[in-house]
Amino acid sequence: MPRRFLPPVLLLLAALCWSLGGVLIKSIDWPPMAVAGGRSAIAIPVILLCIGRPRFTFSRAQIGGAIGYAGTVILFVFATRMTTAANAIFLQYTAPIYVALIGRWYLDERASPVDWLVIAVALLGIALFFFDRLTTAGMWGNIIALASGLAFASVALFLRKEKAGSPVASIVLGNVIVALAGAPFIFEAPSLGESGLWRLALLGTVQLGLPYVFYAAAIKQVTALEATLIPLLEPVLNPLWVMLALGEQPGPWAIVGGLLVLGAVLGRGVIMMRTRPPLLPSPD
Repeated sequence: MPRRFLPPVLLLLAALCWSLGGVLIKSIDWPPMAVAGGRSAIAIPVILLCIGRPRFTFSRAQIGGAIGYAGTVILFVFATRMTTAANAIFLQYTAPIYVALIGRWYLDERASPVDWLVIAVALLGIALFFFDRLTTAGMWGNIIALASGLAFASVALFLRKEKAGSPVASIVLGNVIVALAGAPFIFEAPSLGESGLWRLALLGTVQLGLPYVFYAAAIKQVTALEATLIPLLEPVLNPLWVMLALGEQPGPWAIVGGLLVLGAVLGRGVIMMRTRPPLLPSPD
């Protein structure tokens, strides 16, 4: 595989892994902070096994990325529990809008007209996909989901700022923060049983640890906006697993919406591959 193809492929893999979050989070009978802390505690050794010893610089960008990551992980779990899964994932993926607006002055990375078109088409597609599931109920859950989107945008911005350093170190620090914050809730939580422990293990390894290894590697070679546009595939995949697990058939609006998101994301990925110069060896 040519190395210029690697970043979008890594982002697509990250989106695929992240998309397991909705069905797994709702299946674990723990308080939200216990779930968030437990999966982060499991993710830490997974990430370290993949990357080796992280390089901590404790720069503003590295610390900002860690705080933004902790906020993303915690807020999304709460949003998933406090509002519908459709609302939680749709509102979190308003993140590209924030990145497009803030990245211009913080990173000097301007969104092109194509980028804005992709954002509009993808958000329209997500709205159509969840046409019969989006609701105004769960006001606080919706507010938390919006905050999760802002936190996710900050992760992309700070990790991109740290591209010459060690973006993945922010992820490690963020998971330490979440694990420590969730520890008291884990000790007070009921026993999960064997099946629950397996689901928590999947959350920590496949749904959280591995995809953020992919994400941190890709963001060294893509803009912050690209790092939030390609993963827009996640909102469609997330409920797809629920549909398959429950035997549900998607309606016509869901099919149209899913095709719009798929077309927008894959189209942007193709543009990225065609226009991006060959990658230089990573400084790491």
